Amino acid sequence: MKHPIVLTALAGIFLASAGANAEEYYVVREKASKRCKVVETRPRAEETTWVQIGPAAFKTREEAEKQITVICKEKH
Repeated sequence: MKHPIVLTALAGIFLASAGANAEEYYVVREKASKRCKVVETRPRAEETTWVQIGPAAFKTREEAEKQITVICKEKH
């Protein structure tokens, strides 16, 4: 009888932690080359190479990639 209770508890913990690990995507620009890319971590304040461009975070990589053409004007 203990096994169903333990399995239910483990399933609840797994489902709760899955929501906490939601990924976010950021559009960043390299200062020197002005090239943009999508990353999964927000650049830190002390970062000297990459700068976040545009609004906070995007929920999907596809959304962030699509917004690069809008918020990041690359100069070649």
